[in-house]
Amino acid sequence: REDFLPTPPQTGAEPDNGLAVFTRTAFTRTPKCYAGIRRCPLVMADVLTLVFRTFLSKTSQRKVGAGLPAPGPRSCLVVGQHRISRPLLLLAALTAASEMGIRVSFFTPTQIQSLPVFLQKSGPSLSPESLKRITFSYPRTLEELLQQVAGLHESPTPPALIIVDRLEDFLSGSAGSGHVGLHSAERLSAAHLSALLCDTSAFLTHVLQQKGSSSSPCCLIASFLSKEDSQLDSRDSSTSDPILDVVDRYFQVRCTLDQDRSYEAAAASAQEAWHLYLSGGRDPACDDRPSVGQEWKLLVYADGLMEFTLVGP
Repeated sequence: REDFLPTPPQTGAEPDNGLAVFTRTAFTRTPKCYAGIRRCPLVMADVLTLVFRTFLSKTSQRKVGAGLPAPGPRSCLVVGQHRISRPLLLLAALTAASEMGIRVSFFTPTQIQSLPVFLQKSGPSLSPESLKRITFSYPRTLEELLQQVAGLHESPTPPALIIVDRLEDFLSGSAGSGHVGLHSAERLSAAHLSALLCDTSAFLTHVLQQKGSSSSPCCLIASFLSKEDSQLDSRDSSTSDPILDVVDRYFQVRCTLDQDRSYEAAAASAQEAWHLYLSGGRDPACDDRPSVGQEWKLLVYADGLMEFTLVGP
């Protein structure tokens, strides 16, 4: 039943800690935010935005304007095909570690054998020191993931970014045996995991803030592929997944991946074209805080390279 689900975090209840949009600060204002130099506070949607800007097409670079930074959300759910979402998560981790100089905890059920081609060719410059800031963990079950996430607070150097790849893999078959129905048990597991991730992020944010103003809040990004999406590649069908509906309640921003099969996409000489929609993020307690609403186009070429173009607004 819905009333048994843990209550999602209320962003309006959080104190105003002067969060700034990282991507705008990093490129248009001082202090600059690079590893080894004073860092600006981090907000989750801006990690992805920084990823997109790293691979901007020349045409789109003129569209990305400057502006005053605005407070932003700290959690983002990437919904769509893993062949796109996983490289985005890896790029977010590498960008955070190399460009922002923060520590990252990356959880995934399947071992990462090598970096995607586009990261090897044109990703952020990697050094042994920056790679040491990323901790990869490979929990095999939901119980292992819960234990490892719950143990993050014991780290002497807590992460400022938590990434969970393939949430649905951990939730699949998590119902077990009990008095509640299969779908109800899966929804409870989804709520339990999502609540733990958000609570851990909030707790580590408090820990990082106590360490000084140069520490970033702990942000959260996860990927999810619904059963309908795995069969239809349709972004609209994902809304009918009851597990996704539960998980979605806990994340402030959604990044929806939608493949573009139009003639225009084929004419771009790309192997694949995708639309990436960033939506959500409004704080109900602050009417002057704008919600996130951006659309990006992603072109994937035969040689593995990726290029992002800002569509709107």
